[in-house]
Order: sequence, then C-alpha cells, then structure tokens
Amino acid sequence: MKSEPDTFSIDDLKKKGVAGWDGVRNYQARNNLRTMQKGDQCFFYHSSTKIPAIVGLMEVVREAYPDSSADKPGWVQVDVKFIKAFSTPLSLEDIKGMSALKSMVLVKSSRLSVQPIKPEEWTFLLKKLDK
Repeated sequence: MKSEPDTFSIDDLKKKGVAGWDGVRNYQARNNLRTMQKGDQCFFYHSSTKIPAIVGLMEVVREAYPDSSADKPGWVQVDVKFIKAFSTPLSLEDIKGMSALKSMVLVKSSRLSVQPIKPEEWTFLLKKLDK
C-alpha cells in the first residue's frame, strides 16, 4: 500500500497506531482494498519521493467499509495498524533489480496505490527487509 510521505508517512501511522487508509480513487486499487481481510499484513511504501521504497509493515484491523472522504458512493477504505518501520528501507530501484521479483505488480505497475503480492514475493521481501 502506497502513500506519499508528505501526505501520510510511516511515522504518521506510528504516531496514530491505527488509521484509515482512505482516499483511494482507482478502481483496481479499490478492488484490492475490498479483498483485504482482518489480520492481513501489508507493506507500507513511500511513493513520490526522492527514493521510493518499502519503509514499514502494517496490519489490516478493519475490512473494507465506505470511505467517508469520498464525494460519491462505492469507494472504500480499510483500517490499518502500525507494526514496524524497517531500519533500512528497500528501494524500488533495488526491487526492480531482484530477479525473484521481476513479475511483481510493483515492478510492472508501480503507480497502483494498493497492490496484491504473491506469497513467495512476500517471503522474499521480508527476508531482505529483516536483515
């Protein structure tokens, strides 16, 4: 799940503890939000920054519900809680250079704000980020 750090950062989530992931206005990203289940873990990705990167880990604590910031019905949000910030973020450039991740949605469609991730990609990334 991606956010611009000037709008909402991993540090903002850490301070809040739990926050609504709202403002998603892309149909594919919205559909990805709708599939999320309580207990799912997600990477927090900082986009539109000098070095776009995976910076933290969070967990879904409330499944999709109507987004109150939307001016039209049909948009949803989920609530997420902070789990941790990674001491060394993993940049998009580094991710693109890893052959194990060549088919990852982030590599192919880095602009999509909420993306699915395959179990093997998740495991691979956690190993890289937990070093």
